[in-house]
Amino acid sequence: MKEIMQKGIIVASELTRNALTIVTNLQNILSKFDFQLNITNARKLLPIEKNNYPSWFTAKDRQLLTRIDNSNLKPNAIVAKDGNGQFNTISAALVAAPKKSNVRHVIYIKAGIYNEYITVDKQYTNILMYGDGPRKTIVTGRKGVKDGGGITTWQTATFSAIGNGFIAKSMGFQNTAGPEKHQAVALRIQSDKSAFFNCRIDAYQDTLYNQVNRQFFRNCVISGTIDFIFGDSSTVIQNSLIIVRRPMDHQFNTVTAQGKDYIDENTGIVIQNCKIVPENKLFNDRFKFATYLGRPWKKFSTTVIMESKLGDFIRPEGWISFEGPDKNNYEETLYYAEYNNRGPGSNLNERVNWKGYHKINRTTAMKFTIQSFLSSKENWLPFADIPFNAML
Repeated sequence: MKEIMQKGIIVASELTRNALTIVTNLQNILSKFDFQLNITNARKLLPIEKNNYPSWFTAKDRQLLTRIDNSNLKPNAIVAKDGNGQFNTISAALVAAPKKSNVRHVIYIKAGIYNEYITVDKQYTNILMYGDGPRKTIVTGRKGVKDGGGITTWQTATFSAIGNGFIAKSMGFQNTAGPEKHQAVALRIQSDKSAFFNCRIDAYQDTLYNQVNRQFFRNCVISGTIDFIFGDSSTVIQNSLIIVRRPMDHQFNTVTAQGKDYIDENTGIVIQNCKIVPENKLFNDRFKFATYLGRPWKKFSTTVIMESKLGDFIRPEGWISFEGPDKNNYEETLYYAEYNNRGPGSNLNERVNWKGYHKINRTTAMKFTIQSFLSSKENWLPFADIPFNAML
C-alpha cells in the first residue's frame, strides 16, 4: 500500500508539473506562430493587490479574511479541545466538511495544542482554517525519518494540505522531533493556489515541504536548520521572519533546497522583503555553524532572494553545492539570484562564482513577483474564463 501511495504522489506531481509548464510557456509558444496573448506586465515590485492578497484571491476570500480579523465571521465549524465547539479534534471537523466544494468551508480552531496528524486530502477543496494566533492554536507532531520502519520524509509531516485552494490563518504548525531525528516535516503542501497568513511553521531539518503547485506566504514565521524550505512548487514568501536554529554539532544550516527537475518548469522559491535571522540559542555561536541561503536539491534548482534583510551570520559565499545522484553539483544548471537585499549578510563581493548564480537588476526581479511568478488570474486560458487575443 505504501508503494502504491508513493507512486500516486509521483504521478500526480508529474501531471501537475506538465500542466503548469504548458500554462507558463503558452505565451512563448504562441508567439512563435505570430499569436499574441494580451497580458499586462506589472511595473512595480511588491505587486500585491489591495488588502495584501495575491491577485488570484477572490473578493469573497478577501472579505472572509477581513471578517476573521474583525472577529465577526460565523464559521461553518468550530473545533475546541475543551468541548465548547462542534468538534474536539481538527480531524473530526475535516471529515464532516463537504467534498469537492466550490465555495469556502470555514473551520475555526480555538486555542489549544492539537496533537494530531492532519491531511487535507484532495477531495477537500477550498478549506479555510483559522485559529486564535500562531502561538495559541498549534498543530503538533514529532515524526522523523530516524524513527525507523521505513518512514520517508513526506510521511513525517504533521500537517499536509493537498486539496486545492487551502488557506490557513493565525495558526502554528510544529514538528518537535528535533535535529537528531533528521528530516522531520512540520507542513507539507501540494494544494494549488494555497495561502498562509500569520502562521508559524517550526521544526529543524525539512520544516516546510513546498512539494508542488502554487503557494503564497505572508507575515509568517518559518524556522529550521537544514534545507528547511524545500520542494518543487512555485512559492513566494513575503514579509516574513525566517529563523535559523541551532543544528547538531557536526552540521551546517541551509535555508532553502529547491528541487526543480526540468528546465521548463515555472517553479522556484522566492523570498521577498523578509528577514533571515538566527534564533537566540544560535546567536552566540552563529559564526561557529556555517549558514547558507541555499543549496541545489535538483539539477535546475531555482531560488531568488530579494529586498530582504540578511543577518551577519550568512556566509560570504552565500550558497553551497549539493552533489546529486549523478555526481553533478548543479552549479552550472541552477538559477540562484539576489536583488536589492540589505543587512550585513547581503554583501555580494565574495558570493559564489557559479555560472548559475546571478546578481539581477530590477527588470529581471520583476519576473519573480507574484503577478509574474505565480501565474495570476490574467495568465489563465480561455476555458478558465480569461479573455485573450489570438491574432495572426
